[in-house]
Amino acid sequence: MNQPLAYVHPGAKIAKNVVIEPFTTINNNVIIGEGTWIGSNVTIMEGARIGKNCNIFPGAVISAPPQDLKYAGEETLTEIGDNTTIRECVTINRGTLDRQKTSVGSNCLIMAYSHIAHDCRVGDHCIFSNNSTLAGHITVGNHVILAGMTAVHQFCTIGDHAFITGGSLVRKDVPPYVKAAREPLSYVGVNSVGLRRRGFETYKIREIQAIYRILYQKNYNNSQAVDILEAEMEVSPERDEIIQFIKNSHRGIMKGYFRKN
Repeated sequence: MNQPLAYVHPGAKIAKNVVIEPFTTINNNVIIGEGTWIGSNVTIMEGARIGKNCNIFPGAVISAPPQDLKYAGEETLTEIGDNTTIRECVTINRGTLDRQKTSVGSNCLIMAYSHIAHDCRVGDHCIFSNNSTLAGHITVGNHVILAGMTAVHQFCTIGDHAFITGGSLVRKDVPPYVKAAREPLSYVGVNSVGLRRRGFETYKIREIQAIYRILYQKNYNNSQAVDILEAEMEVSPERDEIIQFIKNSHRGIMKGYFRKN
C-alpha cells in the first residue's frame, strides 16, 4: 500500500503488500520484499535489496553512495535480510569495487542513528545499539551485540557471539564468544550470558573459557597460544573457529586487560 504523498520510481520492484508511508522516496533499481513496512521520510536509493518483513523507521537513508573519495559511481548494492528492523535516522551506504555491496543479515536490530559504511558485512541476529558506527570494509559475525556509541575502525573483524560494551573504540579484531570493554579495548571474559541464552551448554562454555585462558591469561604471545591450543585442546568447532580467527586476523586481535594494546 503506497501513500499518495510517497514517491516510488517506476523502476523499483515492490511486493504487493509492502506499506510505504507518506513523504518517503524510493529510487530506481530497488527491490523490497513482502510484508516490509517503510515509515515516513525514509530515503531508499539505487541498489537497495531489502528482504521480507523488515521495518524501516522514519529518517533512515538506505543505499546512499559511499562516503569514499575512491568511489567513481560504479553500480553496487546494499542488501538487507529478512525480518530486520532499522530504526530512526540509521544510514547504510552501498558498496564500492572492493566488495561490490554492503550487507546486513536477517533478524537484526539496528537502533537509531547508527551508521554502517560501505562494504561492511553484518551477519544474522545482530543488535547495534544507538549511535553505533561502522567504518568501511568491516566484517561482523552472527549474534554480535554492539552497545551504544561503539565505533569500529575500518577493516576490523568482529567474531560470532561477541559483546562490545558501550562507548568502545574498536581498533583491533575482536575474537568470537568474548566480552570486550575498557580503553584500550580489551578482553574481559567470555560472553557466557549471551551463549546460555542461545542454547550453549555449560560444558561448551567452560571449553571456550579454557581456550581464552590460554590465549589471554597465561602471558603467551598469540603464536605460542595457538600452538598450545592445537597441541593440547581437544578438537571442536569452537576451538577451530577461534584458532582460524586468530590466524586470519589482519589487524591483530585485541589484547587482555593486563597487557598493553
